[in-house]
Amino acid sequence: MNPLPSKSQILEWIAAHPGLSAKRDIAKAFNVKGDQRVELKRILKELETEGQLERKRSRYRDAEKLPPVSVLEVLKPDGNGDLFARALEWQGDGPEPRILMVLRKTDPAIGPGDRILARVVEAGAEDHHYEARLIRKIGSNPRRILGVFRKETEGGRIVPIDKGADRDWRVAATATQGAQDGELVEAEQLGHRARMGLPQARVIERLGDPSAPKAVSLIAIHQHGIRDAFPDSVIAEADAMKPATVRGRDDLRDMPLVTIDPADARDHDDAVYAEPDSDEGNPGGHIVWVAIADVAHYVKPGSALDREARERGNSTYFPDRVVPMLPDRLSGDLCSLHEGVARPCIAVRMRLDAEGNKISHRFVRGFMRSAASLTYEQVQAAQDGAPDAQAEPLLDRVIRPLYAAYAAASAARARRQPLDLDLPERRIILTEDGRVASVAFRDRLDAHKLIEEFMILANVAAAEELIQRRRPLLFRVHEEPSPEKLDALREVAEASGFTLAKGQVLQTRHLNNLLAQAEGTSFDQLLNISTLRSMTQAYYHPENFGHFGLALRSYAHFTSPIRRYSDLIVHRALISAHGWGKDGLTPADIEGLEATAEHISETERRSMAAERDTTDRYLAAYLSERVGNEFSGRIAGITRFGVFVRLDETGADGLIPIRALGHEYFHFDADSQTLMGDQTGLTLSLGQRVTVRLAEAVPVTGGLVLDLLTLEDNELPRGPRAGGRPGGRRTGAPKGRKPGPAKARKDATSRKLTRRKRER
Repeated sequence: MNPLPSKSQILEWIAAHPGLSAKRDIAKAFNVKGDQRVELKRILKELETEGQLERKRSRYRDAEKLPPVSVLEVLKPDGNGDLFARALEWQGDGPEPRILMVLRKTDPAIGPGDRILARVVEAGAEDHHYEARLIRKIGSNPRRILGVFRKETEGGRIVPIDKGADRDWRVAATATQGAQDGELVEAEQLGHRARMGLPQARVIERLGDPSAPKAVSLIAIHQHGIRDAFPDSVIAEADAMKPATVRGRDDLRDMPLVTIDPADARDHDDAVYAEPDSDEGNPGGHIVWVAIADVAHYVKPGSALDREARERGNSTYFPDRVVPMLPDRLSGDLCSLHEGVARPCIAVRMRLDAEGNKISHRFVRGFMRSAASLTYEQVQAAQDGAPDAQAEPLLDRVIRPLYAAYAAASAARARRQPLDLDLPERRIILTEDGRVASVAFRDRLDAHKLIEEFMILANVAAAEELIQRRRPLLFRVHEEPSPEKLDALREVAEASGFTLAKGQVLQTRHLNNLLAQAEGTSFDQLLNISTLRSMTQAYYHPENFGHFGLALRSYAHFTSPIRRYSDLIVHRALISAHGWGKDGLTPADIEGLEATAEHISETERRSMAAERDTTDRYLAAYLSERVGNEFSGRIAGITRFGVFVRLDETGADGLIPIRALGHEYFHFDADSQTLMGDQTGLTLSLGQRVTVRLAEAVPVTGGLVLDLLTLEDNELPRGPRAGGRPGGRRTGAPKGRKPGPAKARKDATSRKLTRRKRER
């Protein structure tokens, strides 16, 4: 048996091999086997406790440092033309380090999207943390461009639809594929990007009229590389599927389970039922059933359906269409819990005590028949005393017991205090021909909260069940904010006159207390936006790091296997754990859990970006007929190149370019998120109320350009102004008029933040 490595030997190995820092890599390097692995784990834990190592997603490394040689992805040039990159292997708790590329004349041309191997050194500069020098390019797929083709005498050019694009692309006459002027096209980069002149591209697909309503989501689908067509083998496999039978399952068909979804729901993958607990040992308690479509019955590991579902990762939802994870034969038929139709399910029976605490749960593989497909509005109206013909027969037996159980569960939720951000959800309503009819914010009914709470309870039960049975699974992880982001939030809070606890382990109740302090004040939106910005992004992982936002120790996605691959993995884990069949987790599934987690976390982010871009384009199209109109809003973002404003009426985000703020120089403070004029002292910061004029709306990119008219209800002086628009040099308030209390307090906030930055 080989001797165990010392702590110093382990530290030396990790420093020399930063890319091989998982526990299994360290064990392999020092030939640690069998029972010695337990002792190695203890040594690593001690190093972690001593602060010499940091453990992040099952890997160990020196805290908050990039290795001297790193794999980087080149980003778009910033407003000053400087080229930056991001570290693909960054795993720190804080914000990603900002890396400036330092290029030599002899270096080959590199551009956005290129992956490179680079030598990095700490810089300590104000606007970047590291400087990187190119070692070599490590290859990349040809860059894809989505844009509008403009025909010219010899070939043409492509105007990218990406709002962040910095230049057009030249297309030779032999590479146009017959594209017509004004058509939307997808193109591919040709060769290396030239140092001078426009880069070259060739058209690979013509997509039609970019102004057509149906093109809006199509643009996002192509731009983000979302798979919107199923291979023939996948369709054939789905079409060959036969409905499941009750054989070998718990028969739940007599239980009045109901689905409760939006009126425009495209699938129904969860059903609920509740009743009082008849057990005398649980007085005032409740029984809650949550039944979920048994997708694993149809999508077998290693099948064409399974490979395609994993590749997609999740369904992507647009206002006019859905790009499903599974073909419609499954997502809209065999797996969907339609009213009155028998369907296979995996269900959990949960017992709640009178105070809403889950005291036990039991999973079954069942066969159910939905008693009704209801909408949130129907259920809420019935509970409020106005049931329609469909809901009335279910009122006493189904709806009221559901609300009684929810009242208890919501009391338990209030004691747990998950993060309570006020973030209204937009709803875009389209006409039959795909144009925007109206934009509104979705109502937040108790019926929505009821389903949300029962789904959370079921997800917790799934995670706890698999932990108890020692089975591998994918957790939904949401880690606590980094110390740097918390410090920034604390500065905003204190400068606004509020407090955020310091010197103790942060909990969601501390953040909720901060939000409660600000509620109803002029700082309400500022604190909600700042708190949201301080949060980390949730992701999937086979190790359990907890869910900070929900204030839960263990959480897994179980309730939406039609639209999320993560839930299908959890279903398979439950099948294996209970011995329900041969369609559970395979050794290949288990071996690839970490890779699957990383992949579907990325597909989720991709879908979110595509959905957000589509919403922006629809909003720009909707507002394009109102150019010149005035709107109220709040500052939602501050950058070097301008100010982003979220409009109250639609929730759309528009940009006030820095050039439109006046001819003085504006200092950007990243920590306090402010822009301050060097002559007038005018300070723009997050959360300030503004009135703006819509100067430009570009539907094809989703861009809105705004003019600033008032700040905190104070009009701005008129006169010549940079950019050629009417206005003038910005001041804190009109001449001869004192700023109001809200304005004075905002200015004081900004001054405090700026002063603290300078003191540091």
